[in-house]
Amino acid sequence: MSAERIDRVVIVGASLAGLRAAEALRDEGFTGRLTLIGDEPEPAYDRPPLSKQVLLGQVAADATALPLARDVDAQWRLGTAATGLDLDGRTVLLADGSKVPFDRLLIATGTRARPWANEAEAALEGVLTLRTSADAGRLAALLDAKPRRVLVVGAGFTGSEIASACRERGIDVTVAERGPAPLVGALGGVIGEAAARLQRAHGVDLRCGVTVTSLEGDEAGRLCRAHLSDGTVLEADVAVVALGAIRNTGWLEGSGLAAGPRGIAADAACRAFDHNGIATDDIFVAGDVARMPHALFGYQFLSLEHWGNAVEQARLAAHNMLCASRDRRPHLWIPAFWSSQFGVNIKSIGVPTMGDEVVVTQGALEDDRFVAVYGHRGRVIAAVSFDHGRWLDFYRCLIESAAPFPPEFAGVDRPPPGTVPVPACFPDPSVPSHGPTVTVSGYAPSERRITFTPAPA
Repeated sequence: MSAERIDRVVIVGASLAGLRAAEALRDEGFTGRLTLIGDEPEPAYDRPPLSKQVLLGQVAADATALPLARDVDAQWRLGTAATGLDLDGRTVLLADGSKVPFDRLLIATGTRARPWANEAEAALEGVLTLRTSADAGRLAALLDAKPRRVLVVGAGFTGSEIASACRERGIDVTVAERGPAPLVGALGGVIGEAAARLQRAHGVDLRCGVTVTSLEGDEAGRLCRAHLSDGTVLEADVAVVALGAIRNTGWLEGSGLAAGPRGIAADAACRAFDHNGIATDDIFVAGDVARMPHALFGYQFLSLEHWGNAVEQARLAAHNMLCASRDRRPHLWIPAFWSSQFGVNIKSIGVPTMGDEVVVTQGALEDDRFVAVYGHRGRVIAAVSFDHGRWLDFYRCLIESAAPFPPEFAGVDRPPPGTVPVPACFPDPSVPSHGPTVTVSGYAPSERRITFTPAPA
């Protein structure tokens, strides 16, 4: 344990990462005062079911609470947002005017849904985002009412899962995507084309290369139609804005931490950096709001919006905040996520967005059952499967061992004849889109906040 006495640990963010960190702290032997602060009034709940089972009516929106693995014996400050951080005074400032002191702080504030930019249009009845359990409850109720048509703005994973739920319920749905294909920001254009065929085969009115320019309401303030950039006017009763997420770092402005739109920069031990690039010893980060270097991926700073990543970072941060420096461990979890849409189970391992090329190693794209492997600078960097997930542990080993790309096989299915690596076709990251699932975010000169002034004469 650290030589410094640690009596007070505060966790800002009472969702998945915050809860798992609290459990890990107690498992690690922490017996001091533990406080969890969350802006939502509900106890921690699971978010993946919100765009799947909840929208299908299989689970109620308020029935996705995360189970407690153990009693964490904590003070819960729910429904009260953190508004500031006094770095020198080791104090978190809350919206109700109170202050919470700490010896160690874990920031796990996650993300929020990116709203529709026009506030008046966003306020129309029938226009919503999907991030919280309250959002899911409202959307499920709207789907229960059998709308004439649902418009989904953005074809990332959330947007695609919403479209899938609509079609499974027999509801007409139009998906408007700025990019050339669904999932293109996360999986690239080659796999995106397979996702596009899948959506259209299930009756989705998929429109790529277009944007929604405005939403129109009737005299009662209800959504009635949408205007697209290609001049189309679309009748719709519901519009779900699925344009990615915003990392919850605004409350840290002026705190001295290296926090911004890409998240909070941290080292591999989950210690937050300050504006000078120096790792703090008493402030840690975990979950969607964190971005940190990964040894297996060229020490690029990765921002991961993955369930498994939040859990692993939370446990690691809990361990490291109680340890002396020699006993701390690095974050080496291999990124992995899954999605279920249109009857297909999509799984990913590694960091597809780093891929320069992609090759189908098993199955075939047109069959909606395949494994595609991504290469970066001659090594395997990621793999994605459509209904072929049993092979992903094999590809995990290739990633961990920096196996050459394209991979050579001995003892597994051969690639289809004539299959060769092709460009993965990821969009230009400088062009706005729905937002990738993994953001590779190295040093950006525009984020420099240090001002150099000449020494006095």
